[in-house]
Amino acid sequence: MLTIFEAVAPLLSIVLISLPVIPVLSGKVSAKNAKFRVLTQISLFAAAFLGVLIFQVNGLVAHAAETIPTGIAGTNAQGLGFIAAAIVTSASALGAGFAVAAAAPAAIGAISENSENFGKAMIFVALAEGVAIYGLLISILIINKL
Repeated sequence: MLTIFEAVAPLLSIVLISLPVIPVLSGKVSAKNAKFRVLTQISLFAAAFLGVLIFQVNGLVAHAAETIPTGIAGTNAQGLGFIAAAIVTSASALGAGFAVAAAAPAAIGAISENSENFGKAMIFVALAEGVAIYGLLISILIINKL
Protein backbone atom coordinates (compact mmCIF):
# COMPACT_ATOMS: atom_id res chain seq x y z
CA MET A 1 0.00 0.00 0.00
CA LEU A 2 1.23 3.50 -0.79
CA THR A 3 1.99 5.92 1.98
CA ILE A 4 0.84 9.52 1.82
CA PHE A 5 4.38 10.63 0.93
CA GLU A 6 4.59 8.18 -1.97
CA ALA A 7 1.25 9.39 -3.33
CA VAL A 8 1.82 13.14 -2.94
CA ALA A 9 5.56 13.40 -3.74
CA PRO A 10 5.23 12.86 -7.52
CA LEU A 11 2.44 15.42 -7.76
CA LEU A 12 4.40 17.92 -5.72
CA SER A 13 7.50 17.44 -7.87
CA ILE A 14 5.48 17.99 -11.07
CA VAL A 15 4.06 21.22 -9.67
CA LEU A 16 7.48 22.45 -8.56
CA ILE A 17 9.03 21.63 -11.93
CA SER A 18 6.35 23.48 -13.89
CA LEU A 19 6.12 26.62 -11.70
CA PRO A 20 9.05 28.56 -13.28
CA VAL A 21 7.59 28.23 -16.77
CA ILE A 22 4.08 29.57 -16.05
CA PRO A 23 5.06 33.29 -16.22
CA VAL A 24 7.07 32.63 -19.37
CA LEU A 25 4.07 31.08 -21.12
CA SER A 26 1.77 33.91 -20.01
CA GLY A 27 4.14 36.48 -21.59
CA LYS A 28 4.75 38.51 -18.42
CA VAL A 29 8.54 38.00 -18.36
CA SER A 30 11.42 39.64 -20.22
CA ALA A 31 13.69 37.61 -22.49
CA LYS A 32 16.57 37.49 -19.98
CA ASN A 33 14.28 36.46 -17.13
CA ALA A 34 12.58 33.90 -19.38
CA LYS A 35 15.93 32.31 -20.19
CA PHE A 36 16.74 32.07 -16.48
CA ARG A 37 13.34 30.52 -15.73
CA VAL A 38 13.66 27.94 -18.49
CA LEU A 39 17.15 26.99 -17.28
CA THR A 40 15.75 26.73 -13.75
CA GLN A 41 13.02 24.42 -14.98
CA ILE A 42 15.52 22.23 -16.82
CA SER A 43 17.73 21.97 -13.74
CA LEU A 44 14.73 21.13 -11.53
CA PHE A 45 13.71 18.44 -13.97
CA ALA A 46 17.22 16.98 -13.98
CA ALA A 47 17.30 17.01 -10.16
CA ALA A 48 13.90 15.31 -9.96
CA PHE A 49 14.99 12.71 -12.51
CA LEU A 50 18.16 11.92 -10.57
CA GLY A 51 16.17 11.72 -7.33
CA VAL A 52 13.73 9.24 -8.84
CA LEU A 53 16.62 7.27 -10.30
CA ILE A 54 18.36 7.06 -6.92
CA PHE A 55 15.18 5.96 -5.14
CA GLN A 56 14.47 3.35 -7.81
CA VAL A 57 17.98 1.90 -7.61
CA ASN A 58 17.61 1.51 -3.85
CA GLY A 59 14.25 -0.20 -4.36
CA LEU A 60 15.65 -2.53 -7.01
CA VAL A 61 18.51 -3.56 -4.76
CA ALA A 62 16.06 -4.40 -1.99
CA HIS A 63 13.91 -6.48 -4.34
CA ALA A 64 16.93 -8.25 -5.82
CA ALA A 65 17.90 -9.60 -2.43
CA GLU A 66 14.42 -11.03 -1.85
CA THR A 67 13.87 -12.99 -5.06
CA ILE A 68 16.49 -14.94 -6.91
CA PRO A 69 15.31 -16.29 -10.27
CA THR A 70 15.94 -19.98 -10.73
CA GLY A 71 15.67 -19.96 -14.51
CA ILE A 72 13.81 -18.60 -17.48
CA ALA A 73 10.31 -19.98 -17.79
CA GLY A 74 9.00 -20.42 -21.31
CA THR A 75 9.88 -22.07 -24.57
CA ASN A 76 11.62 -21.00 -27.73
CA ALA A 77 8.26 -20.85 -29.47
CA GLN A 78 6.99 -18.31 -26.95
CA GLY A 79 10.10 -16.21 -27.40
CA LEU A 80 9.72 -16.26 -31.17
CA GLY A 81 6.05 -15.33 -30.73
CA PHE A 82 6.99 -12.25 -28.72
CA ILE A 83 9.60 -11.33 -31.32
CA ALA A 84 6.97 -11.72 -34.07
CA ALA A 85 4.56 -9.46 -32.18
CA ALA A 86 7.28 -6.84 -31.80
CA ILE A 87 8.16 -7.00 -35.49
CA VAL A 88 4.51 -6.70 -36.51
CA THR A 89 3.96 -3.67 -34.31
CA SER A 90 7.16 -1.88 -35.31
CA ALA A 91 6.81 -2.57 -39.03
CA SER A 92 3.20 -1.41 -39.12
CA ALA A 93 4.04 1.74 -37.16
CA LEU A 94 6.93 2.55 -39.52
CA GLY A 95 4.74 1.90 -42.57
CA ALA A 96 1.99 4.10 -41.18
CA GLY A 97 4.52 6.83 -40.44
CA PHE A 98 5.81 6.80 -44.01
CA ALA A 99 2.24 6.80 -45.37
CA VAL A 100 1.15 9.71 -43.18
CA ALA A 101 4.35 11.60 -44.08
CA ALA A 102 3.38 11.34 -47.73
CA ALA A 103 -0.39 11.82 -47.41
CA ALA A 104 -0.61 14.66 -44.87
CA PRO A 105 1.32 17.33 -46.86
CA ALA A 106 -0.66 16.45 -49.97
CA ALA A 107 -3.90 16.73 -47.99
CA ILE A 108 -2.87 20.10 -46.58
CA GLY A 109 -2.05 21.33 -50.09
CA ALA A 110 -5.38 20.12 -51.44
CA ILE A 111 -7.28 21.76 -48.58
CA SER A 112 -5.43 25.06 -49.03
CA GLU A 113 -6.43 25.17 -52.70
CA ASN A 114 -10.05 24.15 -52.17
CA SER A 115 -11.59 23.82 -48.72
CA GLU A 116 -14.24 21.41 -50.05
CA ASN A 117 -11.55 18.73 -50.36
CA PHE A 118 -11.21 18.39 -46.57
CA GLY A 119 -13.29 15.20 -46.23
CA LYS A 120 -11.64 13.47 -49.16
CA ALA A 121 -8.14 14.42 -48.02
CA MET A 122 -8.64 13.32 -44.43
CA ILE A 123 -9.84 9.89 -45.57
CA PHE A 124 -6.40 9.17 -47.04
CA VAL A 125 -4.62 10.30 -43.88
CA ALA A 126 -6.95 8.19 -41.71
CA LEU A 127 -6.41 5.14 -43.92
CA ALA A 128 -2.67 5.52 -43.49
CA GLU A 129 -3.04 5.68 -39.70
CA GLY A 130 -5.25 2.59 -39.80
CA VAL A 131 -2.25 0.52 -40.87
CA ALA A 132 -0.67 1.00 -37.44
CA ILE A 133 -3.90 -0.02 -35.71
CA TYR A 134 -4.10 -3.18 -37.82
CA GLY A 135 -0.52 -4.08 -36.88
CA LEU A 136 -1.27 -3.53 -33.20
CA LEU A 137 -4.37 -5.73 -33.51
CA ILE A 138 -2.35 -8.54 -35.11
CA SER A 139 0.32 -8.32 -32.39
CA ILE A 140 -2.39 -8.54 -29.71
CA LEU A 141 -3.77 -11.64 -31.42
CA ILE A 142 -0.29 -13.19 -31.50
CA ILE A 143 0.32 -12.50 -27.81
CA ASN A 144 -3.10 -13.93 -26.91
CA LYS A 145 -2.14 -17.21 -28.59
CA LEU A 146 1.00 -17.52 -26.47
